[in-house]
Amino acid sequence: MPEIQKISIAVTSEQFNSIKTAVDAGEYATTSEVVREALREWQRQRVLRGEELNRLRALWQEGKASGSASELDADQTLAEARRRLDQAARQIA
Repeated sequence: MPEIQKISIAVTSEQFNSIKTAVDAGEYATTSEVVREALREWQRQRVLRGEELNRLRALWQEGKASGSASELDADQTLAEARRRLDQAARQIA
């Protein structure tokens, strides 16, 4: 088991009541368990955000490398989108 470090945190009354309710309901044995689970979730989300940011950066670079943009005909683009939507709807039906 990893070494345990103790810290003190400040939470709002609403947050405290939510934690206490979860412990009192038997969902967690201690308030520390609630906080540790919240930290694990935060760590997981932080990793996912980093991965998503890297993916978006790669897509951005790919877009820049694909060449300069050309003008779009809004009516033609809208007509193509409607055609694709109609085609997808027919496949579902």
